[in-house]
Amino acid sequence: MDIRLSHTFLAVDDHDKAVEFYRDILGLEVRNDVGYEKMRWVTVGAPSQPEVDIVLEPPAANPNMSPADRDAVADLMAKGVYARVVFWTDDCDATFERIQAAGADVVQEPTDQPYGVRDCSFRDPAGNEVRFNQAKH
Repeated sequence: MDIRLSHTFLAVDDHDKAVEFYRDILGLEVRNDVGYEKMRWVTVGAPSQPEVDIVLEPPAANPNMSPADRDAVADLMAKGVYARVVFWTDDCDATFERIQAAGADVVQEPTDQPYGVRDCSFRDPAGNEVRFNQAKH
């Protein structure tokens, strides 16, 4: 049995700002931009991983969420602790320098971690943590 990641969802509260971050700063490609009624979904992904999509969705896109759930998600997003995504990079320091120079919100400068990676992190415009790991050899 083989299972692989197809796509994941990341809540954003402003798609235009999210696209600027993920496309223009990180270099991901926009694969789809769908408007449906009052909702919008933008699919992005790394050109080197055409089989893996990140769907940037509104925080209240899940129809099973109660109003209290929506409020809780909004509160967690405002605190910057709701969601995170981790990318591999072959050069953590160069990735950090490029993203920092673009004006992204730095969470952590490049650090050697005891679990075998060198990593750094930023916040996207919606407050999601975006980490970059480099395997230590």
